Amino acid sequence: MVDTIDVCVHPPRARMNESKSQDLGLLFLRVSGALFLLWVHGLPKLLNYSEQLKLIEDPFHLGAHVTLLLAIFAEVLCPVLIIAGALVRLACLPILAVLLIAMVVVHPEWTLFEGQFGWLLLIIFTSVLIAGPGRLVLSQRFS
Repeated sequence: MVDTIDVCVHPPRARMNESKSQDLGLLFLRVSGALFLLWVHGLPKLLNYSEQLKLIEDPFHLGAHVTLLLAIFAEVLCPVLIIAGALVRLACLPILAVLLIAMVVVHPEWTLFEGQFGWLLLIIFTSVLIAGPGRLVLSQRFS
């Protein structure tokens, strides 16, 4: 006796709709994560630079100016690139580095509850790094 296996073949239109849904999901993930990082961390550092110089932690003793400029690069320029869909995977790397340094080196005493925003951003940008930007980008050449 021969057993048969039912194979579910999706018609081309269903695959196209699924692909569009995945691209919309990736767009939402990367834009919402980048906007959160930009709004909550990046813009306050950029707009209040002199105040932030007094507040920023300098775990590697690079100096407050260098440390703040590196943080602004990761929290302002990189999210803008991610929103635009340009160099997305590359732009995730400085963000992930800053988040890991903040969570592990600067604030190791934080519990999961105290650092939940940072951990969620780590999850979001690691997901974007792995999945890529999707096809909804300003230029396929630079994504």
